[in-house]
Amino acid sequence: MILEYKNIAVNYTIEGKGDPIILIHGFLENNTMWSSVIDVFKYTHQIITLDLLGHGKTDCLGYIHTVEENANIIYEIIKKHQIKKATLIGHSLGGYVALAFAELHKSLVEKICLVNSTPFADSDLRKETRSRAIKAAQKNYNNLVSMSISNLFYEKNRLKFKEQIESLKIEALKTPLQGYIATQEGMKIRKDRSKILNDLQCDKLIISGKNDPILNNEDLKKLNQINNLKISIISGGHMSYIENRSDFLQEIMHFIE
Repeated sequence: MILEYKNIAVNYTIEGKGDPIILIHGFLENNTMWSSVIDVFKYTHQIITLDLLGHGKTDCLGYIHTVEENANIIYEIIKKHQIKKATLIGHSLGGYVALAFAELHKSLVEKICLVNSTPFADSDLRKETRSRAIKAAQKNYNNLVSMSISNLFYEKNRLKFKEQIESLKIEALKTPLQGYIATQEGMKIRKDRSKILNDLQCDKLIISGKNDPILNNEDLKKLNQINNLKISIISGGHMSYIENRSDFLQEIMHFIE
């Protein structure tokens, strides 16, 4: 399906019937990453996926793709299909977008799940890393993307999931350089939404990889006092839905049902 948004085309899908679940992909991914989740839940739920700005089949929109702009797109999809409330599940960047949506439209959120994601803003070091990555991408985009995808996996899993990593690289290169830069810039300026997560009056889940090379699980300890929040740390790196598919799906299933 196509949503016309600010003179660009946004690609999204709707499958199944039942309580709505919105699946939001991560950086350099697209909606195809959710195939295993869709296969499990499409018989009991309405599953909505989309390609975020500059990813998959969705066009770029300017020089900075903010998480708020992506959240607005989700709102327009919900409004178009007259959805009253939905569960949001976001991987990495998708988690940032889910929280931005929750801040803007908390009454529309049934439940929220962050997968390999965090409510915290980028540290100064992380912002510097993103800036260096942008410069590297401008020099040799293909090599940068290839290296970035491999580095998302726990080092000891890279050989085991070699085939999946190669497939991910192909999908990642569907994100044009402009989309890469605009999204990196958007993630750099996102704000801390830990208070938003705390204030949400719904069930909340964070799934994290024990050996995530991108996120620091020690930071999650700061969230232990948040009401209705479960934190599940499973084996693997930043790509839990691939590296530990069985535990990932089990956590999602328990959370939804």
